[in-house]
Amino acid sequence: MRIRQAIRSGELIIVYGDFDADGVTSTALLVQVLGALGAHVAPYIPHRVDEGYGLNGAALQKLARRGARLVITVDCGIRSVEDVAEGRARGLDIIITDHHSIGPELPPAYAVINPKLDDCPYTEAMLAGVGVAYRLAEALLAVDRQMRRSPGPALDPECLLDLVAIGTVADLAPLNRPENRALVRRGLEVINKAQRPGVRALIEVANMKTGELNASSIGYGLGPRINAAGRLESAMLAYDLLTATDYDHALRLAQQLHDLNVQRQELTRAAQALIRERLEADDQASAPLIFAKDRAFKPGIVGLVAGRLAEEYYRPAIVLEEGATESRASCRSIPGFDITHALDQCADLLVRHGGHAQAAGFTVVNENIEALRQRLLAIAEAALSEHDLRPTVEVDVEVPVQSISLALAEELALLEPTGHHNPLPVFITRGLRVVEARAVGREGQHLKLKLAGEDGSAHTVDAIGFHMAEQMPGAGEVVDLVYQLEVNAWNGSRVPQLHLEDIQPACMPAINLSTGGL
Repeated sequence: MRIRQAIRSGELIIVYGDFDADGVTSTALLVQVLGALGAHVAPYIPHRVDEGYGLNGAALQKLARRGARLVITVDCGIRSVEDVAEGRARGLDIIITDHHSIGPELPPAYAVINPKLDDCPYTEAMLAGVGVAYRLAEALLAVDRQMRRSPGPALDPECLLDLVAIGTVADLAPLNRPENRALVRRGLEVINKAQRPGVRALIEVANMKTGELNASSIGYGLGPRINAAGRLESAMLAYDLLTATDYDHALRLAQQLHDLNVQRQELTRAAQALIRERLEADDQASAPLIFAKDRAFKPGIVGLVAGRLAEEYYRPAIVLEEGATESRASCRSIPGFDITHALDQCADLLVRHGGHAQAAGFTVVNENIEALRQRLLAIAEAALSEHDLRPTVEVDVEVPVQSISLALAEELALLEPTGHHNPLPVFITRGLRVVEARAVGREGQHLKLKLAGEDGSAHTVDAIGFHMAEQMPGAGEVVDLVYQLEVNAWNGSRVPQLHLEDIQPACMPAINLSTGGL
């Protein structure tokens, strides 16, 4: 095996990752494993602004000059045909490990590991990048155990599963797949022990409690803070956190990530408001696809903004950070429109592109932007013309307010890990009276409610609606709510809480009730 050969001969091995949480956790995992096997190994994560996504020829040239002979990619590289060819010309052996969609041509790498390959016998095609890296790491450790070649105690693969869980959940890998569920479930057990100093520090700055973390804690707490490094600074800050061995040092790094995440939230809100204003002014809010660009957009937030717009307007959204000669964009889509397939139909206009059905990115020469916009609009119009482009809420069952309890919320928690493609059940409760309503959050963007049944009973329940402050009802108003039921653990108390999906005046038909059963 080429990796074992590099370890035995002391070659410099570079683990080349992406700058999001999946890529950072993948990089940290594989560097840790190779180091434990005695390899001369170093990480490389490109800078989002200076280098862009994935492999790039300049970076490979620099790594070759450093003396690297083997580059292993994690969470990137599957569409980097020209860059891999350039790396080979400079004497590099490149092993691609990735999970993104396969392009029309495979890169000419030493080896390509991707469960989406047509000839790949592996049974789970929907692993995250860190899941692919973990399976490679398991194989390397198994070979090492058989040969007993590495000095010191053997590394237990289970201790790596905290990284696997974080990367899998943060990258929205589907949690209805048995393998992803198993990896995340086992990884949450490791996370809740908080043995990795960086994870323990992240838990502290996120104001969460060890032993009570679930998949949502990753999605809303740990993942965004790790992502914030690559969005606004260097992803190596997050890598340094996850590989830190000293807790005090890790805590300082975690606080930096927390501060960057706050900044990221503010920039995202401002960009979303600007695009919304332009769409309304230009009467483009009803177009089949949102296409927005600006020189002031930070490249690290365009994906988040696109995601928010896709949710708000329920149509594909593309947001470009406009550069001097080239622009980089992030795309988010809706069910029924494969955005990567749409970009494939525009490949002649693009420098590079790649991604998944619902999320993708690309680089485009500025002179091609308008032609690209027109073609994508035409593709979206053809694909979505028969669709009702209004979001619907699919409800599993109607629940009376008297049945909302901590016991029910704790019973639902047994469905964990829940998340992408394995959500908690969605309930509807009708005829709730608003006892108290207020805006919460740094900028008052979230909605906090206390509610009671119309029957005058003393039974009350709390609700939180993120980014729903504009839908605030008045005290005494009677409403119908669609929500997920969760446990709110705070200051030692545990109470049921409604995580709002929608709110309407009571008995309004706007709520689309599609009962699927539990």
